[in-house]
Amino acid sequence: MLDTRRSLLYMGLTSREAPFAPFPQSQDWDIHEAPHPQAAIELMSQRKFLVGLFYWDDTNHDIHALRLQAEMLHNANNRMNWVGLFSGVTCSLPHISRVISSHFYDYHTLPLDAERLSFTLGHAYGMAEIAESLSGGEDDSEFAMIGRSPAMKTVFQTIHKLASIDLNVMIRGESGTGKELAAQAIHQLSHRAKGPFVAVNCGALPRDLIQAELFGHEKGAFTGADRRKIGRIEAAQNGTLFLDEIGDLPLDMQVNLLRFLQEKTIDRLGGTNQIPVDVRVIAATHVNLERAVEEGRFREDLYYRLNVLHLEMPPLRDRGEDIELIADHVLRQFANKVKPSIRGFSQPALEAIKSHSWPGNVREMINRIQRAVVMGDGKLVKPRELGLDQDIPSSILMTLSEARAVAEKDVIERTLSEARNNVSKAARRLDISRVTLYRLMEHHAIDWQGATLGSDA
Repeated sequence: MLDTRRSLLYMGLTSREAPFAPFPQSQDWDIHEAPHPQAAIELMSQRKFLVGLFYWDDTNHDIHALRLQAEMLHNANNRMNWVGLFSGVTCSLPHISRVISSHFYDYHTLPLDAERLSFTLGHAYGMAEIAESLSGGEDDSEFAMIGRSPAMKTVFQTIHKLASIDLNVMIRGESGTGKELAAQAIHQLSHRAKGPFVAVNCGALPRDLIQAELFGHEKGAFTGADRRKIGRIEAAQNGTLFLDEIGDLPLDMQVNLLRFLQEKTIDRLGGTNQIPVDVRVIAATHVNLERAVEEGRFREDLYYRLNVLHLEMPPLRDRGEDIELIADHVLRQFANKVKPSIRGFSQPALEAIKSHSWPGNVREMINRIQRAVVMGDGKLVKPRELGLDQDIPSSILMTLSEARAVAEKDVIERTLSEARNNVSKAARRLDISRVTLYRLMEHHAIDWQGATLGSDA
């Protein structure tokens, strides 16, 4: 017969030592005990766990030890939901409560109530399952770029094609669209992958140092040149040179760069010997180079040398479903490191994220979400914390499906309230399974567990 029990990692005193006995072995749970964090981490490496039970000895009020152990377990597997097992006295201590709030999904107070604990663990397990299923979007990613939209699928396909041909590439796209990530991907997939990838931001180099930075210099070439220095081009030997913001390169330097591309040799500043180099060049720009050529700001011959193959990086506003996908990924990655108590975005925040035009693209999104995580004070990120208060869509006539969604959310919230947040009771009253109710709560962003910790009694 198939074993349907769920795996539970229990960390703390053994069942014989703990002030409750016996630890409830049942048909629901396959329990694996670990007396300390190191043993728990070892078990995590051997087996998949979605939920863990953490027992904290009532005689130990060492807040630093508690925080350290909780962080060790979280860092070992940040997808697990941990339920804390504490005495009522311990939970009343403010410094202990803060650790519980920030590092635990839920908690249970002694004396042990097996049925209540089973409900709490069931909630934690179900929500971990939902989170794991939602994280499946990360499978729709390549080269550290997340996306399942048609625009990004085209980007991924083009990257594979460009990597197989050893010709210069021009990557176009607005600032923050991931042009350097695309360049790195082309390099990693090419036959030059074992060689260096050297990135240069042409717009960030001081004008009087560009020559020396790109081509290097000999000792004594100018005042302060007390030793020979290898330039960025030479450093990329047998690899890839990424010239970001190539449109900002001054005209006089464009001549030198063109000579290098034509002759495959460079002269160090102050040197007398030509040095052969074997380098593939990938350039990127957010400006219209064709217009720059027409206006005399960019050399036409250099433009054609660089623009042999090309790749267009789409702006975030044109990537549809990727917007929410990336936002969830960024939030989860950063919150897990900084503030694990944050569970996601409020529904108004999600609407604001989808309505915002994102002029700074992915880079802007990362900055806004990181700031919101640091400054936020709840379990759900709100529009105000993202700085998107003005981007919440105004009230409009709802479609029939939208009206149904509003009604469905209202019924679920009222039923949970009447059931005192007992999900099992609410599911029975709604005549649906508990797992289905979990999914609906996640879909409607119902933060039921944020109202009262450990309320499924």
